[in-house]
Amino acid sequence: MDILIIIATILISLAIGIPIGMVYRKKVAESKIQGAENEAKRLVDLAKIEAENLKKAEIFKAKEEIMANRKELDQEIKERRGEVQKQEARLIQKEENLEKRSDNFEKRERELEKEIQGLEIRKEEIEKLYEQEMVELQKIAGLSKEEAKTRLLSEMEKELTAEKAALIKEQEQKAKEAVTKNAKEMLCYAVQKCAADHSQETTVSIVALPNDEMKGRIIGREGRNIKALETLTGIDLIIDDTPEAVVLSGFDPLRREVAKIALEKLIDDGRIHPAKIEEMVEKAKEEVENTIKEEGERAVLETGVIGLHPDLVKLIGKLKYRTSYGQNVLNHSIEVSNLARIMADELGLNPKLARRAGLLHDIGKALDHDMEGTHVEIGVEVLKKYKENPDVINAVEAHHGDVEPLSLEAVLVQAADAISASRPGARRETLEAYIKRLQNLEEIADSFDGVEKSFAIQAGREVRILVKPDKISDDKMTILAREVSKKIENEMDYPGQIKVNIIRETRVVDYAK
Repeated sequence: MDILIIIATILISLAIGIPIGMVYRKKVAESKIQGAENEAKRLVDLAKIEAENLKKAEIFKAKEEIMANRKELDQEIKERRGEVQKQEARLIQKEENLEKRSDNFEKRERELEKEIQGLEIRKEEIEKLYEQEMVELQKIAGLSKEEAKTRLLSEMEKELTAEKAALIKEQEQKAKEAVTKNAKEMLCYAVQKCAADHSQETTVSIVALPNDEMKGRIIGREGRNIKALETLTGIDLIIDDTPEAVVLSGFDPLRREVAKIALEKLIDDGRIHPAKIEEMVEKAKEEVENTIKEEGERAVLETGVIGLHPDLVKLIGKLKYRTSYGQNVLNHSIEVSNLARIMADELGLNPKLARRAGLLHDIGKALDHDMEGTHVEIGVEVLKKYKENPDVINAVEAHHGDVEPLSLEAVLVQAADAISASRPGARRETLEAYIKRLQNLEEIADSFDGVEKSFAIQAGREVRILVKPDKISDDKMTILAREVSKKIENEMDYPGQIKVNIIRETRVVDYAK
Protein backbone atom coordinates (compact mmCIF):
# COMPACT_ATOMS: atom_id res chain seq x y z
CA MET A 1 0.00 0.00 0.00
CA ASP A 2 2.81 2.33 0.88
CA ILE A 3 4.50 1.52 -2.36
CA LEU A 4 1.41 2.46 -4.32
CA ILE A 5 1.16 5.73 -2.45
CA ILE A 6 4.81 6.50 -3.21
CA ILE A 7 4.38 5.61 -6.85
CA ALA A 8 1.26 7.70 -7.07
CA THR A 9 3.04 10.60 -5.41
CA ILE A 10 5.93 10.32 -7.86
CA LEU A 11 3.58 10.21 -10.83
CA ILE A 12 1.64 13.21 -9.57
CA SER A 13 4.92 15.10 -9.00
CA LEU A 14 6.10 14.26 -12.48
CA ALA A 15 2.77 15.30 -14.00
CA ILE A 16 2.97 18.65 -12.24
CA GLY A 17 6.78 19.22 -12.58
CA ILE A 18 7.17 18.47 -16.28
CA PRO A 19 4.75 21.19 -17.48
CA ILE A 20 6.19 23.65 -14.99
CA GLY A 21 9.74 22.86 -16.21
CA MET A 22 8.72 23.24 -19.80
CA VAL A 23 7.12 26.60 -19.08
CA TYR A 24 10.24 27.73 -17.23
CA ARG A 25 12.57 26.67 -20.01
CA LYS A 26 10.39 28.46 -22.56
CA LYS A 27 10.56 31.67 -20.58
CA VAL A 28 14.33 31.39 -20.22
CA ALA A 29 14.70 30.85 -23.98
CA GLU A 30 12.46 33.79 -24.80
CA SER A 31 14.46 35.97 -22.42
CA LYS A 32 17.73 34.99 -24.17
CA ILE A 33 16.22 35.64 -27.63
CA GLN A 34 14.96 39.05 -26.52
CA GLY A 35 18.41 39.92 -25.13
CA ALA A 36 20.08 38.86 -28.40
CA GLU A 37 17.67 40.95 -30.43
CA ASN A 38 18.31 43.96 -28.21
CA GLU A 39 22.06 43.48 -28.55
CA ALA A 40 21.80 43.17 -32.35
CA LYS A 41 19.70 46.32 -32.57
CA ARG A 42 22.21 48.18 -30.42
CA LEU A 43 25.06 47.09 -32.67
CA VAL A 44 23.16 48.12 -35.82
CA ASP A 45 22.42 51.57 -34.36
CA LEU A 46 26.05 51.94 -33.36
CA ALA A 47 27.16 50.98 -36.88
CA LYS A 48 24.79 53.52 -38.43
CA ILE A 49 26.15 56.29 -36.19
CA GLU A 50 29.73 55.40 -37.10
CA ALA A 51 28.86 55.30 -40.84
CA GLU A 52 27.17 58.70 -40.62
CA ASN A 53 30.19 60.18 -38.84
CA LEU A 54 32.52 58.69 -41.43
CA LYS A 55 30.35 60.10 -44.25
CA LYS A 56 30.39 63.59 -42.70
CA ALA A 57 34.17 63.39 -42.30
CA GLU A 58 34.63 62.43 -45.97
CA ILE A 59 32.29 65.21 -47.13
CA PHE A 60 34.17 67.74 -44.99
CA LYS A 61 37.48 66.52 -46.41
CA ALA A 62 36.18 66.82 -50.00
CA LYS A 63 34.92 70.35 -49.33
CA GLU A 64 38.35 71.31 -47.95
CA GLU A 65 40.02 69.94 -51.11
CA ILE A 66 37.58 71.83 -53.35
CA MET A 67 38.18 75.07 -51.44
CA ALA A 68 41.96 74.59 -51.73
CA ASN A 69 41.71 73.96 -55.49
CA ARG A 70 39.41 76.94 -55.92
CA LYS A 71 41.86 79.14 -54.00
CA GLU A 72 44.72 78.02 -56.29
CA LEU A 73 42.60 78.66 -59.38
CA ASP A 74 41.59 82.11 -58.10
CA GLN A 75 45.27 82.96 -57.54
CA GLU A 76 46.22 81.78 -61.04
CA ILE A 77 43.33 83.72 -62.61
CA LYS A 78 44.36 86.79 -60.65
CA GLU A 79 47.93 86.50 -62.00
CA ARG A 80 46.66 86.06 -65.56
CA ARG A 81 44.41 89.07 -65.22
CA GLY A 82 47.37 91.07 -63.98
CA GLU A 83 49.37 90.08 -67.07
CA VAL A 84 46.46 91.02 -69.34
CA GLN A 85 46.16 94.42 -67.64
CA LYS A 86 49.90 95.02 -68.16
CA GLN A 87 49.57 94.15 -71.83
CA GLU A 88 46.59 96.49 -72.17
CA ALA A 89 48.60 99.28 -70.56
CA ARG A 90 51.46 98.71 -73.01
CA LEU A 91 49.05 98.75 -75.97
CA ILE A 92 47.47 101.99 -74.73
CA GLN A 93 50.93 103.55 -74.43
CA LYS A 94 51.80 102.47 -77.99
CA GLU A 95 48.54 103.94 -79.28
CA GLU A 96 49.30 107.24 -77.55
CA ASN A 97 52.78 107.29 -79.10
CA LEU A 98 51.28 106.64 -82.55
CA GLU A 99 48.78 109.47 -82.05
CA LYS A 100 51.58 111.84 -81.06
CA ARG A 101 53.56 110.77 -84.10
CA SER A 102 50.54 111.38 -86.34
CA ASP A 103 50.12 114.89 -84.87
CA ASN A 104 53.79 115.63 -85.58
CA PHE A 105 53.35 114.43 -89.17
CA GLU A 106 50.36 116.73 -89.67
CA LYS A 107 52.28 119.67 -88.25
CA ARG A 108 55.21 118.85 -90.52
CA GLU A 109 52.82 118.62 -93.48
CA ARG A 110 51.51 122.12 -92.86
CA GLU A 111 55.05 123.45 -92.64
CA LEU A 112 55.95 121.71 -95.89
CA GLU A 113 52.97 123.26 -97.67
CA LYS A 114 54.18 126.72 -96.66
CA GLU A 115 57.67 125.87 -97.83
CA ILE A 116 56.32 124.57 -101.16
CA GLN A 117 54.69 127.95 -101.79
CA GLY A 118 58.06 129.58 -101.20
CA LEU A 119 59.67 127.07 -103.54
CA GLU A 120 57.32 128.05 -106.33
CA ILE A 121 58.58 131.64 -106.07
CA ARG A 122 62.18 130.42 -106.00
CA LYS A 123 61.48 128.25 -109.03
CA GLU A 124 60.40 131.24 -111.06
CA GLU A 125 63.58 133.10 -110.06
CA ILE A 126 65.73 130.10 -110.98
CA GLU A 127 64.06 129.85 -114.38
CA LYS A 128 64.91 133.50 -115.07
CA LEU A 129 68.51 132.89 -113.99
CA TYR A 130 68.62 129.81 -116.23
CA GLU A 131 67.51 131.87 -119.24
CA GLN A 132 70.17 134.49 -118.48
CA GLU A 133 72.79 131.73 -118.19
CA MET A 134 71.85 130.37 -121.61
CA VAL A 135 72.20 133.85 -123.13
CA GLU A 136 75.62 134.28 -121.56
CA LEU A 137 76.75 130.84 -122.76
CA GLN A 138 75.79 131.72 -126.30
CA LYS A 139 78.03 134.79 -126.10
CA ILE A 140 80.99 132.78 -124.92
CA ALA A 141 83.21 131.71 -127.82
CA GLY A 142 86.33 130.57 -126.07
CA LEU A 143 85.13 127.14 -124.87
CA SER A 144 87.27 124.10 -125.75
CA LYS A 145 85.82 121.17 -127.65
CA GLU A 146 85.68 118.95 -124.58
CA GLU A 147 84.12 121.67 -122.41
CA ALA A 148 81.46 122.40 -125.00
CA LYS A 149 80.79 118.68 -125.42
CA THR A 150 80.45 118.19 -121.66
CA ARG A 151 78.10 121.14 -121.33
CA LEU A 152 76.02 119.99 -124.29
CA LEU A 153 75.70 116.43 -122.97
CA SER A 154 74.70 117.75 -119.56
CA GLU A 155 71.96 119.90 -121.02
CA MET A 156 70.77 117.03 -123.26
CA GLU A 157 70.62 114.70 -120.26
CA LYS A 158 68.38 117.16 -118.41
CA GLU A 159 66.11 117.55 -121.41
CA LEU A 160 65.92 113.77 -121.95
CA THR A 161 65.10 113.23 -118.28
CA ALA A 162 62.32 115.78 -118.51
CA GLU A 163 60.97 114.25 -121.71
CA LYS A 164 61.14 110.75 -120.24
CA ALA A 165 59.29 111.82 -117.12
CA ALA A 166 56.66 113.61 -119.21
CA LEU A 167 56.26 110.54 -121.43
CA ILE A 168 55.84 108.26 -118.41
CA LYS A 169 53.21 110.59 -116.96
CA GLU A 170 51.34 110.79 -120.25
CA GLN A 171 51.34 107.02 -120.84
CA GLU A 172 50.40 106.27 -117.23
CA GLN A 173 47.53 108.73 -117.41
CA LYS A 174 46.18 107.21 -120.62
CA ALA A 175 46.55 103.67 -119.30
CA LYS A 176 44.89 104.56 -116.01
CA GLU A 177 41.95 106.23 -117.70
CA ALA A 178 41.28 103.23 -119.96
CA VAL A 179 42.10 100.43 -117.53
CA THR A 180 40.54 101.96 -114.44
CA LYS A 181 37.19 102.38 -116.12
CA ASN A 182 37.03 98.79 -117.38
CA ALA A 183 38.47 97.33 -114.19
CA LYS A 184 36.02 99.21 -111.97
CA GLU A 185 33.06 98.06 -114.00
CA MET A 186 34.15 94.43 -113.98
CA LEU A 187 35.16 94.37 -110.30
CA CYS A 188 31.94 96.09 -109.20
CA TYR A 189 29.92 93.56 -111.16
CA ALA A 190 31.88 90.65 -109.65
CA VAL A 191 31.66 91.95 -106.08
CA GLN A 192 27.94 92.66 -106.38
CA LYS A 193 27.27 89.12 -107.55
CA CYS A 194 29.45 87.60 -104.83
CA ALA A 195 28.55 89.08 -101.44
CA ALA A 196 29.73 87.01 -98.48
CA ASP A 197 29.56 87.57 -94.74
CA HIS A 198 32.72 87.10 -92.73
CA SER A 199 32.72 86.68 -88.97
CA GLN A 200 35.90 87.33 -87.02
CA GLU A 201 36.93 84.55 -84.67
CA THR A 202 38.77 84.80 -81.39
CA THR A 203 41.01 82.43 -79.48
CA VAL A 204 38.39 81.47 -76.87
CA SER A 205 35.08 79.59 -76.82
CA ILE A 206 32.43 79.65 -74.08
CA VAL A 207 30.49 76.59 -72.93
CA ALA A 208 27.26 77.21 -70.99
CA LEU A 209 26.66 75.21 -67.81
CA PRO A 210 23.28 74.20 -66.32
CA ASN A 211 24.42 75.43 -62.89
CA ASP A 212 27.54 76.50 -61.02
CA GLU A 213 27.77 73.15 -59.19
CA MET A 214 28.86 71.65 -62.50
CA LYS A 215 32.14 73.56 -62.24
CA GLY A 216 33.24 71.42 -59.29
CA ARG A 217 32.41 68.24 -61.20
CA ILE A 218 34.37 69.45 -64.21
CA ILE A 219 37.39 70.15 -62.00
CA GLY A 220 37.10 66.79 -60.24
CA ARG A 221 38.90 65.53 -57.18
CA GLU A 222 42.40 67.08 -57.03
CA GLY A 223 41.72 68.50 -60.51
CA ARG A 224 41.83 65.11 -62.23
CA ASN A 225 38.97 65.77 -64.64
CA ILE A 226 40.15 69.18 -65.84
CA LYS A 227 43.73 67.91 -66.21
CA ALA A 228 42.54 64.94 -68.26
CA LEU A 229 40.45 67.17 -70.54
CA GLU A 230 43.28 69.67 -71.04
CA THR A 231 45.81 66.88 -71.74
CA LEU A 232 43.60 65.09 -74.28
CA THR A 233 42.54 68.23 -76.19
CA GLY A 234 45.53 70.55 -75.77
CA ILE A 235 43.17 73.39 -74.75
CA ASP A 236 43.19 75.42 -71.51
CA LEU A 237 39.98 75.43 -69.43
CA ILE A 238 39.40 78.66 -67.51
CA ILE A 239 36.91 78.30 -64.66
CA ASP A 240 36.36 81.64 -62.95
CA ASP A 241 33.55 83.63 -61.34
CA THR A 242 31.62 83.85 -64.61
CA PRO A 243 28.16 82.46 -63.73
CA GLU A 244 27.21 79.17 -65.43
CA ALA A 245 30.01 79.28 -68.01
CA VAL A 246 33.43 77.76 -68.74
CA VAL A 247 35.95 79.41 -71.07
CA LEU A 248 38.05 77.29 -73.48
CA SER A 249 41.28 79.04 -74.50
CA GLY A 250 43.58 77.98 -77.34
CA PHE A 251 45.03 79.19 -80.65
CA ASP A 252 44.11 76.04 -82.60
CA PRO A 253 40.41 76.35 -83.62
CA LEU A 254 40.25 72.63 -84.49
CA ARG A 255 41.32 71.52 -81.02
CA ARG A 256 39.10 74.15 -79.43
CA GLU A 257 36.08 72.81 -81.31
CA VAL A 258 36.90 69.23 -80.19
CA ALA A 259 37.17 70.38 -76.58
CA LYS A 260 33.90 72.32 -76.80
CA ILE A 261 31.94 69.38 -78.25
CA ALA A 262 33.45 66.92 -75.75
CA LEU A 263 32.63 69.16 -72.77
CA GLU A 264 29.05 69.69 -73.95
CA LYS A 265 28.61 65.92 -74.31
CA LEU A 266 30.01 65.34 -70.81
CA ILE A 267 27.64 67.92 -69.33
CA ASP A 268 24.66 66.30 -71.06
CA ASP A 269 25.73 62.81 -69.94
CA GLY A 270 26.34 63.85 -66.33
CA ARG A 271 29.09 61.30 -65.75
CA ILE A 272 32.40 63.14 -65.62
CA HIS A 273 35.54 61.13 -64.90
CA PRO A 274 38.83 60.56 -66.79
CA ALA A 275 37.68 57.41 -68.61
CA LYS A 276 34.43 59.06 -69.74
CA ILE A 277 36.34 62.19 -70.77
CA GLU A 278 38.61 60.13 -73.03
CA GLU A 279 35.59 58.45 -74.61
CA MET A 280 33.82 61.77 -75.26
CA VAL A 281 36.97 63.38 -76.72
CA GLU A 282 37.23 60.52 -79.22
CA LYS A 283 33.56 60.95 -80.15
CA ALA A 284 34.07 64.70 -80.53
CA LYS A 285 37.03 64.10 -82.86
CA GLU A 286 34.88 61.82 -85.00
CA GLU A 287 32.13 64.44 -85.10
CA VAL A 288 34.61 67.14 -86.15
CA GLU A 289 35.97 64.82 -88.87
CA ASN A 290 32.46 64.36 -90.20
CA THR A 291 31.91 68.14 -90.10
CA ILE A 292 35.15 68.70 -92.03
CA LYS A 293 34.02 66.23 -94.71
CA GLU A 294 30.56 67.85 -94.94
CA GLU A 295 32.02 71.38 -95.16
CA GLY A 296 34.41 70.29 -97.91
CA GLU A 297 31.56 68.76 -99.90
CA ARG A 298 29.47 71.90 -99.34
CA ALA A 299 32.27 74.15 -100.62
CA VAL A 300 32.77 71.95 -103.71
CA LEU A 301 29.03 71.92 -104.39
CA GLU A 302 28.65 75.67 -103.85
CA THR A 303 31.49 76.56 -106.23
CA GLY A 304 30.65 73.89 -108.80
CA VAL A 305 34.16 72.37 -108.81
CA ILE A 306 34.01 68.72 -109.84
CA GLY A 307 36.50 65.86 -110.01
CA LEU A 308 38.50 66.72 -106.88
CA HIS A 309 40.30 63.94 -105.01
CA PRO A 310 38.48 63.02 -101.73
CA ASP A 311 41.57 63.94 -99.71
CA LEU A 312 41.59 67.43 -101.27
CA VAL A 313 37.89 67.79 -100.42
CA LYS A 314 38.71 66.90 -96.81
CA LEU A 315 41.54 69.47 -96.71
CA ILE A 316 39.16 72.13 -98.05
CA GLY A 317 36.69 71.30 -95.26
CA LYS A 318 39.51 71.63 -92.71
CA LEU A 319 39.89 75.29 -93.74
CA LYS A 320 36.63 75.94 -91.83
CA TYR A 321 38.72 75.87 -88.66
CA ARG A 322 41.47 78.19 -89.97
CA THR A 323 41.48 81.98 -89.99
CA SER A 324 43.76 84.59 -91.56
CA TYR A 325 43.73 87.99 -89.81
CA GLY A 326 40.30 87.04 -88.45
CA GLN A 327 38.89 86.01 -91.88
CA ASN A 328 37.61 82.43 -92.19
CA VAL A 329 39.80 80.75 -94.81
CA LEU A 330 37.06 78.42 -96.12
CA ASN A 331 34.65 81.30 -96.74
CA HIS A 332 37.52 83.31 -98.23
CA SER A 333 38.38 80.44 -100.64
CA ILE A 334 34.74 80.09 -101.73
CA GLU A 335 34.51 83.85 -102.33
CA VAL A 336 37.78 83.90 -104.32
CA SER A 337 36.51 81.00 -106.43
CA ASN A 338 33.24 82.77 -107.23
CA LEU A 339 34.94 86.12 -107.93
CA ALA A 340 37.50 84.51 -110.26
CA ARG A 341 34.73 82.63 -112.10
CA ILE A 342 32.62 85.77 -112.59
CA MET A 343 35.58 87.80 -113.91
CA ALA A 344 36.61 84.91 -116.20
CA ASP A 345 33.07 84.81 -117.63
CA GLU A 346 33.16 88.59 -118.25
CA LEU A 347 36.53 88.38 -120.01
CA GLY A 348 35.68 85.29 -122.07
CA LEU A 349 38.29 83.09 -120.31
CA ASN A 350 38.00 79.60 -118.79
CA PRO A 351 35.61 79.91 -115.79
CA LYS A 352 36.10 76.26 -114.73
CA LEU A 353 39.85 76.71 -114.39
CA ALA A 354 39.43 80.05 -112.57
CA ARG A 355 36.97 78.75 -109.96
CA ARG A 356 39.00 75.56 -109.40
CA ALA A 357 42.21 77.52 -108.83
CA GLY A 358 40.35 80.04 -106.64
CA LEU A 359 38.97 77.30 -104.38
CA LEU A 360 42.37 75.59 -104.04
CA HIS A 361 44.61 78.66 -103.78
CA ASP A 362 44.90 78.52 -99.95
CA ILE A 363 44.77 74.70 -99.59
CA GLY A 364 48.22 74.79 -97.97
CA LYS A 365 46.83 76.57 -94.91
CA ALA A 366 45.10 73.32 -93.91
CA LEU A 367 48.54 71.74 -93.36
CA ASP A 368 50.90 74.61 -92.51
CA HIS A 369 50.78 73.62 -88.80
CA ASP A 370 51.86 70.08 -89.69
CA MET A 371 54.43 70.68 -92.47
CA GLU A 372 57.44 72.95 -92.97
CA GLY A 373 57.21 75.80 -95.49
CA THR A 374 54.81 78.56 -96.49
CA HIS A 375 51.20 77.77 -97.29
CA VAL A 376 51.95 78.39 -100.98
CA GLU A 377 54.78 75.83 -101.05
CA ILE A 378 52.72 73.29 -99.11
CA GLY A 379 49.70 73.82 -101.37
CA VAL A 380 51.77 73.31 -104.53
CA GLU A 381 53.32 70.15 -103.08
CA VAL A 382 49.92 68.72 -102.15
CA LEU A 383 48.39 69.51 -105.55
CA LYS A 384 51.34 67.91 -107.35
CA LYS A 385 50.91 64.83 -105.15
CA TYR A 386 47.31 64.43 -106.34
CA LYS A 387 48.26 65.23 -109.98
CA GLU A 388 46.23 68.42 -110.25
CA ASN A 389 46.06 70.47 -113.47
CA PRO A 390 49.42 72.30 -114.06
CA ASP A 391 47.55 75.57 -114.77
CA VAL A 392 45.81 75.29 -111.40
CA ILE A 393 49.15 74.60 -109.69
CA ASN A 394 50.68 77.66 -111.35
CA ALA A 395 47.75 79.84 -110.24
CA VAL A 396 48.18 78.63 -106.64
CA GLU A 397 51.94 79.19 -106.75
CA ALA A 398 51.58 82.66 -108.30
CA HIS A 399 48.72 84.06 -106.21
CA HIS A 400 51.20 85.85 -103.89
CA GLY A 401 53.63 86.74 -106.69
CA ASP A 402 56.20 84.02 -105.85
CA VAL A 403 56.36 83.04 -109.54
CA GLU A 404 55.12 84.60 -112.76
CA PRO A 405 51.53 83.66 -113.72
CA LEU A 406 51.41 81.61 -116.91
CA SER A 407 47.72 82.20 -117.64
CA LEU A 408 45.19 85.00 -117.37
CA GLU A 409 43.14 82.82 -115.00
CA ALA A 410 46.08 82.88 -112.57
CA VAL A 411 46.05 86.70 -112.70
CA LEU A 412 42.31 86.65 -111.96
CA VAL A 413 42.95 84.49 -108.89
CA GLN A 414 45.46 87.10 -107.68
CA ALA A 415 42.89 89.86 -108.18
CA ALA A 416 40.08 87.88 -106.52
CA ASP A 417 42.31 87.09 -103.54
CA ALA A 418 43.17 90.79 -103.12
CA ILE A 419 39.50 91.82 -103.38
CA SER A 420 38.35 89.29 -100.80
CA ALA A 421 41.15 90.19 -98.39
CA SER A 422 40.94 93.98 -98.67
CA ARG A 423 37.18 94.42 -98.35
CA PRO A 424 36.26 96.51 -95.28
CA GLY A 425 35.70 94.27 -92.29
CA ALA A 426 37.06 91.15 -93.96
CA ARG A 427 40.35 91.03 -92.10
CA ARG A 428 42.12 92.42 -89.10
CA GLU A 429 45.82 92.35 -88.23
CA THR A 430 47.75 92.53 -84.97
CA LEU A 431 49.55 95.64 -83.77
CA GLU A 432 52.92 93.91 -84.21
CA ALA A 433 52.18 93.05 -87.86
CA TYR A 434 50.93 96.59 -88.46
CA ILE A 435 54.09 98.19 -87.06
CA LYS A 436 56.30 95.74 -88.98
CA ARG A 437 54.55 96.63 -92.24
CA LEU A 438 55.14 100.35 -91.61
CA GLN A 439 58.82 99.70 -90.86
CA ASN A 440 59.27 97.63 -94.03
CA LEU A 441 57.63 100.38 -96.08
CA GLU A 442 60.00 103.03 -94.70
CA GLU A 443 63.05 100.76 -95.17
CA ILE A 444 62.22 100.22 -98.85
CA ALA A 445 61.85 103.98 -99.42
CA ASP A 446 65.11 104.78 -97.55
CA SER A 447 67.05 102.24 -99.65
CA PHE A 448 67.06 104.54 -102.73
CA ASP A 449 69.91 106.98 -103.36
CA GLY A 450 68.96 110.59 -102.82
CA VAL A 451 66.25 109.89 -100.21
CA GLU A 452 66.70 111.96 -97.06
CA LYS A 453 63.83 110.59 -94.95
CA SER A 454 60.57 108.67 -95.44
CA PHE A 455 57.39 108.40 -93.37
CA ALA A 456 54.71 105.70 -93.60
CA ILE A 457 51.32 107.28 -92.84
CA GLN A 458 47.60 106.63 -93.27
CA ALA A 459 47.88 103.17 -91.63
CA GLY A 460 50.44 102.11 -94.23
CA ARG A 461 48.34 103.24 -97.20
CA GLU A 462 50.75 106.09 -98.06
CA VAL A 463 54.51 106.68 -97.83
CA ARG A 464 55.86 110.24 -97.97
CA ILE A 465 59.47 110.58 -99.10
CA LEU A 466 61.66 113.65 -98.61
CA VAL A 467 64.49 113.72 -101.19
CA LYS A 468 67.74 115.67 -101.33
CA PRO A 469 67.25 118.51 -103.85
CA ASP A 470 70.89 118.47 -104.97
CA LYS A 471 70.63 114.81 -106.03
CA ILE A 472 67.01 114.44 -107.18
CA SER A 473 65.58 116.94 -109.68
CA ASP A 474 61.90 117.57 -110.32
CA ASP A 475 61.95 115.34 -113.38
CA LYS A 476 63.75 112.52 -111.58
CA MET A 477 61.05 112.55 -108.90
CA THR A 478 58.62 110.90 -111.31
CA ILE A 479 61.10 108.13 -112.13
CA LEU A 480 61.95 107.64 -108.44
CA ALA A 481 58.25 107.34 -107.55
CA ARG A 482 57.83 104.62 -110.16
CA GLU A 483 60.91 102.70 -108.95
CA VAL A 484 59.77 102.86 -105.32
CA SER A 485 56.30 101.61 -106.30
CA LYS A 486 57.77 98.67 -108.21
CA LYS A 487 60.01 97.67 -105.32
CA ILE A 488 57.10 97.83 -102.86
CA GLU A 489 55.04 95.60 -105.19
CA ASN A 490 57.87 93.05 -105.47
CA GLU A 491 58.91 92.87 -101.81
CA MET A 492 55.75 93.42 -99.73
CA ASP A 493 52.36 91.75 -99.29
CA TYR A 494 49.52 94.16 -98.58
CA PRO A 495 45.81 94.54 -99.29
CA GLY A 496 44.60 97.35 -101.54
CA GLN A 497 47.16 99.91 -102.76
CA ILE A 498 49.91 102.16 -101.34
CA LYS A 499 50.36 105.78 -102.43
CA VAL A 500 53.97 106.94 -102.99
CA ASN A 501 54.23 110.70 -102.34
CA ILE A 502 57.62 112.35 -103.00
CA ILE A 503 58.47 115.85 -101.69
CA ARG A 504 61.49 117.90 -102.83
CA GLU A 505 62.55 121.16 -101.18
CA THR A 506 65.57 123.47 -101.23
CA ARG A 507 66.63 125.38 -98.12
CA VAL A 508 69.12 128.26 -97.98
CA VAL A 509 70.49 129.30 -94.59
CA ASP A 510 72.56 132.40 -93.88
CA TYR A 511 73.48 134.25 -90.71
CA ALA A 512 73.50 138.01 -90.09
CA LYS A 513 76.53 138.89 -87.99
